[in-house]
Amino acid sequence: MPGGSSGSGAVTRSTLRQQIADALRDEVLAGRLQPGQEFTVKEIAEQYGVSATPVREALVDLSAQGLLEADQHRGFRVHEYSVTDHRGMIEARALVTDGMFLALAGGHPVFDRTEDPRTVAALAGVRRRGEEAQRAADAGDLTVLIGYDLRYWRELSTMFGNPYLGDFLHRLRVQSWVCTVQHLRRVTDLRGRLWSEHTELVDALARRDTPGARSIVTAYNTHSLDLIERLAAR
Repeated sequence: MPGGSSGSGAVTRSTLRQQIADALRDEVLAGRLQPGQEFTVKEIAEQYGVSATPVREALVDLSAQGLLEADQHRGFRVHEYSVTDHRGMIEARALVTDGMFLALAGGHPVFDRTEDPRTVAALAGVRRRGEEAQRAADAGDLTVLIGYDLRYWRELSTMFGNPYLGDFLHRLRVQSWVCTVQHLRRVTDLRGRLWSEHTELVDALARRDTPGARSIVTAYNTHSLDLIERLAAR
């Protein structure tokens, strides 16, 4: 049927669009696409062996997320974030997480159902992501750390049951990594220099220890700011 064929084509294109967007985001996070680097839709389409339409849509999506900038005449370029941008991202992240902590202190039920199998499973999943992130941080493996860190925060924020909160925090965290990775990739040995208290944070939240959780995140934000400012000053 014509209608079914059209729908299948739309789904395929949408999936391809997301795959290309994910691949390019990973290229930026890996440092293979540098801040300020320019490219065209045609170049990316040829690189991945696909048509221009899903590539253009993926690039527009990444532009809307703040990872790329569109130039009407020259195509797209990787967005260049400054240390000032990083401070703004940290402040925004702090406001979001503080809101989460206030909700917990005010009786948000997210961690009240600690005997509920679904809550137990969700907490265990978040903690596993945290364990992997900590191992990667201790080893100085930035690529692995970024992947698990994004999943950790995404799954943790999902537990609050508000998809808008999860999407907003995830976007902030991706932008934060894009901003910092340009500095971190220049360090030859990152062992012991990256934040690695993921399990401590989820354990504090599971105990409903709001002050403890807030203290951990505050220390994390301070550590991140200090590290990037020192590296940028070089």
